[in-house]
Amino acid sequence: MNWLFPLAKGGAAPASAAPPARTGLQQQRQRQVESLRAAHASIAEIQKDVEYRLPFTVNNLTININILLPPQFPQEKPVISVFPPVRHPLMDKQGVYVTGPLISNFTMHSDLGKIIQSLLDEFWKNPPVLAPSSTSFSYPFNKPAGMPPFAPQGFPFLLPYPIQETNRAMTAMPVSESVSSSYTTDKPAAPSYGLIADLPLPVPTAEAVLQVGQNGFTYKMPDVPDTFPELSELSISQLTSMNEQEEVLLEHFVTLPQLKQVISDRDELVKSIEELAKKNLLLEPSLEAKRQTVLDKYEQLTQMKAAFEKKMQRQHELSESCSPSALQARLKVAAHEAEEESDTIAEDFLEGKTEIDDFLSSFMEKRTLCHCRRAKEEKLQQAIAMHSQFHAPL
Repeated sequence: MNWLFPLAKGGAAPASAAPPARTGLQQQRQRQVESLRAAHASIAEIQKDVEYRLPFTVNNLTININILLPPQFPQEKPVISVFPPVRHPLMDKQGVYVTGPLISNFTMHSDLGKIIQSLLDEFWKNPPVLAPSSTSFSYPFNKPAGMPPFAPQGFPFLLPYPIQETNRAMTAMPVSESVSSSYTTDKPAAPSYGLIADLPLPVPTAEAVLQVGQNGFTYKMPDVPDTFPELSELSISQLTSMNEQEEVLLEHFVTLPQLKQVISDRDELVKSIEELAKKNLLLEPSLEAKRQTVLDKYEQLTQMKAAFEKKMQRQHELSESCSPSALQARLKVAAHEAEEESDTIAEDFLEGKTEIDDFLSSFMEKRTLCHCRRAKEEKLQQAIAMHSQFHAPL
């Protein structure tokens, strides 16, 4: 089998290659990861020893806490981000990254699991508020400022942070050859954005003719023709002259039927809005009366609720005083009192303070009462014990 396991120099078989020993930094990194897993059982591992995600729900708001460990962690501070972005004293202005003392005071000897738990405790004490610019995209494309891309550690299929294209250029729309080049302007480069939802809205084209307002009202713009016959008959010099004379250009623009249609639609819309506003004003007295009725009903409901809670408390006190355990305790006390009274009668008789006839009648009465109460107490105790075997405690 020497052809399969070749010998080393000197004819001796080489020792089995031992796995490389972990450095001190790797051991500390592993301890931090183990602390994180031990403190939070529901944490999900996105990339081994690099990225972890912890879902957290507070006030019906589910927040994903993303924990990113740099290559030199724990010498470098971890990067903790949340999605969706929230408003909280521990968050940055964008509401994405945790920048409070929990992260700024992080050292090699800190406990990552306890830090995340402290973050959750702060969220519980002071619940975060969803940021207005929250989007449905999970995480930003751009990496945190000042942090190099993380190299995949043993995962060749995982790529580092994608590089932003900051010098993209927009392609100008083709312009008719009959129009002077002074009509065209250079388009600036598109800026880089961190989130897909931050990209600028597209410019309306012939296909996008429906304008949607903030209240959901839709308006169909008039169809704009591709060419204007009255302009196609003009020469380039005439078009240039028109372009230089703003009054002439505006005069021609005002005569366009499309603009007239927009102005007419606007006037009709203003008129309908005024009519609707007048109708709303007419409804104001009845709405105000109904509002006052609702307020009165709410006040009545509050009073009835307070009275109901008071009666419920009284009913609970009465039911507690009549419970089997309470009755047993009262029977025990009453039996003890009857026994003490009978002992007092016996002592008075022995001291000669009571006649024998009075002693017999009163002593027997108290003793009989004492034994009856003890018998009832024992029966009640047996009933309680039997009931507790098959049902919940009384």
